[in-house]
Amino acid sequence: MTIFLQATFEGLSLGSVYSLVAIGLVLVYKATDVLSFAHPALVVVGAGVISALAVDRGVPFWLAFIIGIIATGLIGLIVERTFLRPMVGEPVFSVAILTIGIDLLLRTILNNWIGLNPRYLGDPFPSFGNFGSLVVNGVTLKYLELAALFTAIIMISFLTIFFKKSKYGVAMMATAYDQEAALAQGINVGRIFGLVWLIAGVLAGFAGFFITGGFNTLTQTSFISALRALPAVVIGGLDSIPGAVVGSLIIGLTQGYVAYYQINIENIVGFSLGSGFSLIAPYLIMFFILLIRPDGLFGREEVERV
Repeated sequence: MTIFLQATFEGLSLGSVYSLVAIGLVLVYKATDVLSFAHPALVVVGAGVISALAVDRGVPFWLAFIIGIIATGLIGLIVERTFLRPMVGEPVFSVAILTIGIDLLLRTILNNWIGLNPRYLGDPFPSFGNFGSLVVNGVTLKYLELAALFTAIIMISFLTIFFKKSKYGVAMMATAYDQEAALAQGINVGRIFGLVWLIAGVLAGFAGFFITGGFNTLTQTSFISALRALPAVVIGGLDSIPGAVVGSLIIGLTQGYVAYYQINIENIVGFSLGSGFSLIAPYLIMFFILLIRPDGLFGREEVERV
């Protein structure tokens, strides 16, 4: 039972991190009809800013953290204004390819700074001791994983209220539903696009910290962890924020359970699945779900009239 609870907790915390990336991907897709492949780069860029300030410059960690989150949001806004705004009206495929180029550009700059040695982000919980964790009934709860879980809950709750109660939130939902109708109602769609990328960048900054912070490190391959949020988006549905959350939890729990019960699974199937099977398992889940629901669990089926 302890192993099950441990796997569940770690899976939920991992799914929470994925949800921060997945929600940003869905927001951009809903507003612009483009799946942004630049998000993995934004995730690691946010972590890089925190590391450069907290470790290299000696800035107090929490100040570096706040600056890093804001900076990532602003970088997302700059990317939209500089690279994507001129592409309005161009084919979606061309814009998607452009986001791949932006991803490569940002990661190349960051990788040159990272170098070959892993970089640390600093200790957010220096006064807690006990190696950054506490034990409850045999289950090890890492402070960073707890923080990821609570942060995701807070951010999802905030965005839910923002979309329902605020003027800009309602405008974002209207733009996501129909850009032409939003323009006809006097909504500044260009401003909404910038706001979407700003929010997505902030979420990516949080995710970058949780992926590379604590006992983890920032390396040239850290973006791969952020890339695993893509199956979560596909599972939930590209145009559904609740789907992004549910898909992220499915991916996180799948990784958690497979990592802890892989030996039992291998005994059942009778052969070795390999040491990295927990990272492949979510893609198998995505494959089977898409066979049943091609648009994802919460995705809206596109109906075209001819």
